[in-house]
Amino acid sequence: MQAYLGLDVGSVSTNLVLLDERGEVISSLYLRTQGNPIRAVQEGLAQVEKEIPAGTSIAGVGTTGSGRQLAATMVGADTVKNEITAHAVAALNELPEVQTVLEIGGQDSKIIILRQGVVVDFAMNTVCAAGTGSFLDRQAARLGVPIEEFGALAERAENPVRIAGRCAVFAESDMIHKQQLGYPVEDIVAGLCEALVRNYLNNVAKGKDIAAPILFQGGVAANIGMRRAFEKALGFPVIVPPYHAVMGALGAALLAKRAVAGRRSTHFRGFDVSRWHFAVSSRSCGGCANQCEVVEIRGEGKLLARWGDRCGRWSNVSVEAAGR
Repeated sequence: MQAYLGLDVGSVSTNLVLLDERGEVISSLYLRTQGNPIRAVQEGLAQVEKEIPAGTSIAGVGTTGSGRQLAATMVGADTVKNEITAHAVAALNELPEVQTVLEIGGQDSKIIILRQGVVVDFAMNTVCAAGTGSFLDRQAARLGVPIEEFGALAERAENPVRIAGRCAVFAESDMIHKQQLGYPVEDIVAGLCEALVRNYLNNVAKGKDIAAPILFQGGVAANIGMRRAFEKALGFPVIVPPYHAVMGALGAALLAKRAVAGRRSTHFRGFDVSRWHFAVSSRSCGGCANQCEVVEIRGEGKLLARWGDRCGRWSNVSVEAAGR
């Protein structure tokens, strides 16, 4: 049996999905990147290798996420796509008639508008922490509530507290003030969910034509309180797909399947990559006034790739020539 591997390498999580020939999920992993994407990718590959059914070969590999280029170089990817493309492909695979994708991760969030299966608009937020999952993580820790229980607690709220959501700093001070006034923790938790939704709709989704069906993706979609807050604000049902936390990796795997169609072989380096020694270094190119930072990655002592230069002086040089 042939299988297709997708990797989504982000600042907070590194996710892997393995699909069979029919597009069914064989294995899915959600790992914490913890500031070390190389280690996270290797750990993920090692786990997938243990779970892959006997007689199964990897026919294609795709990468996405902020660390997609690094991951692609490490594993030998057949396709490298941005997060918008990967999430849109996964959403359409889950629900072909989807018109809006809401995605909130640990450090960023995005909205994708689709019409008749085509992305017509999108926006991303990588600046304000109040519109991301890290905001809820931080407040959950301050409240002493496990983030896994956050959603269930929010559902029990009778009168959600109004909390300022425009800025993470103001939201936190406002939440502390509400605690000092003696509001029940359930009402505060529900208020935090609604504050994050307001921030998202007023920033990321500002001016966007949000229409149903709506899919809610990303790790934050596991929080039932967030789903309810979106439904309350939008007035539409919000659907959370089964693999909501790894939709980027799922999309990358689907894209890999498309990329290798008709091909006899894949660029995948094999699961031995999980045991390789990788080294990344950088230097400033003095070739012109741009002073580009050129990043170089080596695996097992061999030069694998260079990137970061605007003119291609270094990245366009073949690996074999650069290694001599």
